Amino acid sequence: MSTDIWGYTESSGHVPGEALIGYSVEATDGGIGKVDRHTEDVGRSYLVVDTGPWILGHKVVLPAGLVGRVDKENETVHLNCTKQQVRESPDFESGQDDHDVTFIRLLEQYYSNRHM
Repeated sequence: MSTDIWGYTESSGHVPGEALIGYSVEATDGGIGKVDRHTEDVGRSYLVVDTGPWILGHKVVLPAGLVGRVDKENETVHLNCTKQQVRESPDFESGQDDHDVTFIRLLEQYYSNRHM
């Protein structure tokens, strides 16, 4: 993964302005949920994924750099990480501000230091 975890890679096929809400999300080893919301903020693009029953109804924030491919036909976002890596990512609590600087730094540290 590039050092810029907050931007969609050119090879992902993501088109700016494309609505991803409701798309299924697949890690390299299986499904993890659906896109609840997403941003295209310059320098801070990410997905908020509702994991449903997979992680007891938690939501996770995933930097856009984790998106390996967007499959528009099947409405699926494919990630370049495993389910376990998502499960072990910093907790995103209900009502938490996804612009919280401390939380953003935790995400940067976690996803930038992955051993893949």
